[in-house]
Amino acid sequence: MGMTGEYVRLTAAELERTLGDADWAHEWVGELQESAAESEAPPPEPRLHSTGKTWQALDFLLRRRAFPVDVVFGEADVPGAMEWGHSPPRHLTPERVAVAARALADLTPQALAEGVSVAEFAAAGLYPEGVWERDEQNEELDWVIAEYQDLVRFFRIAARYRQAVLLWIG
Repeated sequence: MGMTGEYVRLTAAELERTLGDADWAHEWVGELQESAAESEAPPPEPRLHSTGKTWQALDFLLRRRAFPVDVVFGEADVPGAMEWGHSPPRHLTPERVAVAARALADLTPQALAEGVSVAEFAAAGLYPEGVWERDEQNEELDWVIAEYQDLVRFFRIAARYRQAVLLWIG
């Protein structure tokens, strides 16, 4: 499966409970994931999101643009949380989600990828290693941009509902 960027939208009450009980959050997110996996069709506004294996490439591109919010690794710890896969969960408050959503809306996919080739991903040793080296036509950049567009939509929905976001590398 590999390492993947994972996200879940949280209400204010869910964020409060998560920050007070990391074990509850882990169990609750697991239930959400099971329910989503069993669903025949994705909901129009999913609570869960994954950037798949593009998380490190997205981080690379966003950092190049001095993005104001860390939408890949989060900005605040979840007290008492252990690793959920490859990292402990972190979170963004509803206020930071709103800032992120506005900045994401302003950063077009073309601007995000401007002047970048996957050769730079390979040179930087970005995950998933080996993928970038085989891409002579820069087609994998389209994969990263598609994941970016889905992330923009996810944050737009979270901001609309004034939600927090919990994120980790699974």
